[in-house]
Amino acid sequence: MKASTIAQLKKELQHRSPDELLNLCLRLGRFKKENKELLTYLLFEADHEAGFIESVKSEIDEQFLDINTNSFFYIKKSVRKILRNIKKYIRYSGNKETEVELLLYFCEKLKTFRPSIHRNIALSNLYERQVVYIEKKIAALHEDLQYDYGLALEDLREL
Repeated sequence: MKASTIAQLKKELQHRSPDELLNLCLRLGRFKKENKELLTYLLFEADHEAGFIESVKSEIDEQFLDINTNSFFYIKKSVRKILRNIKKYIRYSGNKETEVELLLYFCEKLKTFRPSIHRNIALSNLYERQVVYIEKKIAALHEDLQYDYGLALEDLREL
């Protein structure tokens, strides 16, 4: 997700009511360096959650393509960076379904990544921790979503 320019943000803010501005600013105050990205999400993408998810997924794809596969050290550093970015986007959204969907996608990409993550203990542990975390998050969702995401989670558990 690319941050909008200050001019674009200013134009959009002029069309908002004072109560909306207050709520946006209070939420914005909780974050530090990602303020422009958060404001971009709140103003332009919060109403289009599916589009936001797709843009984050395409960014994840690009980041996985950029991983240096010369050693597992570089792979671990890159995978952790990708996960850190995903967690940041999840924090912006605050939506539980978005969180589960993005983490499932991350785990799918990690599972199919070559060289196999199962040849490295740290990457395997990271993968397993994320699967357990997703399982806990799925339990808090609506029953229909639990079933759908549960099927995707079972695919991740299979080697």
